[in-house]
Amino acid sequence: MEQIQLMGPQGPKPKQTSISRVGVYVFLVSAAIFFCIPLYVMLVTSLKGMPEIRLGELFALPGDPSFAAWVKAWSEACSGVECNGIQTGFWNSVKITIPSVAISIILGSINGYALSFWRFKGSNLLFGLLLFGAFVPFQVVIFPLIIFLREVGLYGSLTGIILIHTIFGMPIMTLLFRNYFASLPDELFKAARVDGANFWQIFFQIMMPLSIPVTVVAVILQTTGIWNDYLLGLIFAGRDNLPMTVQLNNIVATTFGVREYNVNMAATILTAIVPLAIYLLSGKYFVRGIAAGAVKG
Repeated sequence: MEQIQLMGPQGPKPKQTSISRVGVYVFLVSAAIFFCIPLYVMLVTSLKGMPEIRLGELFALPGDPSFAAWVKAWSEACSGVECNGIQTGFWNSVKITIPSVAISIILGSINGYALSFWRFKGSNLLFGLLLFGAFVPFQVVIFPLIIFLREVGLYGSLTGIILIHTIFGMPIMTLLFRNYFASLPDELFKAARVDGANFWQIFFQIMMPLSIPVTVVAVILQTTGIWNDYLLGLIFAGRDNLPMTVQLNNIVATTFGVREYNVNMAATILTAIVPLAIYLLSGKYFVRGIAAGAVKG
């Protein structure tokens, strides 16, 4: 009766919005606007013609929107002496990213599984070395890697740049999968062992189906990291395999002719569209996967 009386004849009273909640929303909206302004400027500039851009109205909407700058950025923009647009770099980035992501995730998941359930003598030391490798700046080891790839005949090749991305991605992938597998109940592994399952049967039939959330996280991290890479692609990929980021820099930094800002902005958006699409389409899975491996480690 007391609860009914407190609620009153019209039901429970609605919650009052607190000042702190309003402050949080104001901050989040302000941060979103702040970080979206550069994207907005790039988008509207890419849809303008050069006469309209020269008016200096940076935030104004295009008076006569056109995708001509996008077409030119994709197929006609000049990077050095070649004027094939940014499409060549796009396909190079695809050829580099897909195998690099797949191989580093496969090796990292196997390492994480082995270090979680099949611990051997010295496994903790090995895990510590892998963890150390995840935080070593890659600039420190660039020169030794150049010498190594040169000696084995892979410098400046597609195989060489894929190997480099796999090497740098494996430590963080091992850490990610190891923490996730460590959060799974030990009873699953013990029951499978009692049933006679071996190393690979447990891995493929039990662990991998359960690791879909963390695999999504791994794909997002590796794809965005490799796709956005500039320095490693410039040094190790070779002239015929330059990724999209390198070609974007060459287009923007061209010193001859008229500087076409609309084409530069369109090329920039085309370069960033893959990571943006991945985050927009799988953002909630990213948070879910990160949280799934944060319970135990």
